[in-house]
Amino acid sequence: MSNKPKAVVLLSGGVDSTTTLAIAKKEGYDLFALSFRYGQRHKVELVAAKRIATFFNVAKHLVIDIDLRLLGGSALTDNLEVPKNRTTEEMGGDIPITYVPARNTIFLSFALAWAEVLGSEDIFIGVNALDYSGYPDCRPEYIAAYEKMANLATKAGVEGKQKLKIHTPLIQMTKAQIIKKGLELGVDYSLTHSCYDPSPNGEACGHCDSCLLRLKGFREAGVQDPIGYRKK
Repeated sequence: MSNKPKAVVLLSGGVDSTTTLAIAKKEGYDLFALSFRYGQRHKVELVAAKRIATFFNVAKHLVIDIDLRLLGGSALTDNLEVPKNRTTEEMGGDIPITYVPARNTIFLSFALAWAEVLGSEDIFIGVNALDYSGYPDCRPEYIAAYEKMANLATKAGVEGKQKLKIHTPLIQMTKAQIIKKGLELGVDYSLTHSCYDPSPNGEACGHCDSCLLRLKGFREAGVQDPIGYRKK
């Protein structure tokens, strides 16, 4: 039985969550990775998450089913078009249609429940407030508010047995800085998937916000993106 502290790490299979997992490992935690099959059109990301969990030899990888298609309201879970070829300025404007209502709140709630069961005080999430597509649930003030609520919401917290911390190691980093950090930690980014609108065989489109931010990050980091992109 390991004496390391346990950490629940939200793992989507993308660049940010994979780098976050690598950071948690470097910091000496036993890793408990948590992914979601939530009706996302890019469910191929779960194949990537499984590869990454294996690569990092996590203690356990859970994939939880929640069908957010029943609620809709996002291009990722509804029959809405994924925006393509937007400029960075356009991405940073209004909250985009790829925003999934309350997604991080829902995911963090499951992470909180698992952390309490595991006796873990640490949750890692790869949110980012710099190179992000205008999502309200990626901001530092949101994370601070959730952490405060979490410590009021659990039996262990109320009894003083647990002081939960939500770690956001990437929150003030650019995508290029995130990629450089991951490479320092031995991340193999060929295992990751970022595209919101992949082809049926899982190939990235190269034109959605997520692909464009990823490509920009690798370009600015001076590194070739190791994944393939769909030829038009």
